[in-house]
Amino acid sequence: MTTLFQGRRPWHIARTLMVVYYAYMLEYRAELLFWVLSGSLPLILMGVWVQAAETGQFALSSLEFVRYFFAVFLVRQLTVVWVIWEFERQVVEGTLSAKLLQPLDPGWHHFASHTAERFARLPLVIGMMVLFFLLYPAALWQPDLTNLGLGLIMTMLAFILRFLIQYTFAMFAFWMERAVAIEQFWFLLYLFLSGMVAPLEVFPPMVRSLVLWTPFPYLISIPASLIVGLPVNLTQAFLVTFGWIAIFWMLNRWLWHRGLKHYSGMGA
Repeated sequence: MTTLFQGRRPWHIARTLMVVYYAYMLEYRAELLFWVLSGSLPLILMGVWVQAAETGQFALSSLEFVRYFFAVFLVRQLTVVWVIWEFERQVVEGTLSAKLLQPLDPGWHHFASHTAERFARLPLVIGMMVLFFLLYPAALWQPDLTNLGLGLIMTMLAFILRFLIQYTFAMFAFWMERAVAIEQFWFLLYLFLSGMVAPLEVFPPMVRSLVLWTPFPYLISIPASLIVGLPVNLTQAFLVTFGWIAIFWMLNRWLWHRGLKHYSGMGA
């Protein structure tokens, strides 16, 4: 991904990749349904926090918890990433060699497949949204268009950051057969610090202030909070997000070049 595309028609190449991978994803519509359902953990946790809010004192009301976890579900659906499993398999099986013969960085194939999958997943997500509001009509609200727009922008940035983080971890597949183990350890931190299990508003103030300098809240909590209208420090949100994107981009490129030398040195 050193250069975006090589050639005179980058947008034509991008469109071709999107069309090809979108058609590929449509072949797995049944699996997509299960992937959407597998991301319903926030809706399960929503019930726990709603019950807790009705019996105790929390920063959010029960209705705010419902809307927050609905937004978490939506952000999760739009930012799910699996590139490390694909890249690790390509390195272990040696199929990455064929990709390296193309005048296009293999990372863009992965990015295009992830982006195309969002469009293939969208009708199922909309169906889940309709079902959600049929079950919880009181949670239906008219979002502020500015907050909604900012929330969607942050969701897009969260997807880019999440992809870069996992793709960077995937680079370790050049040196170890189970790079996925790094992602599994990272996911434990992601689970508890991103706002997926609990909103940042219920964290102790000192813990919350420290967590806000890590990449985790900007993967779920901040986009979800913007969508439902919870207060967010926009300046910090964008600066920290772009900062972590830059850090993981540079680390990714460094590991990529070093990994390629090791990969070719092993005779691949």
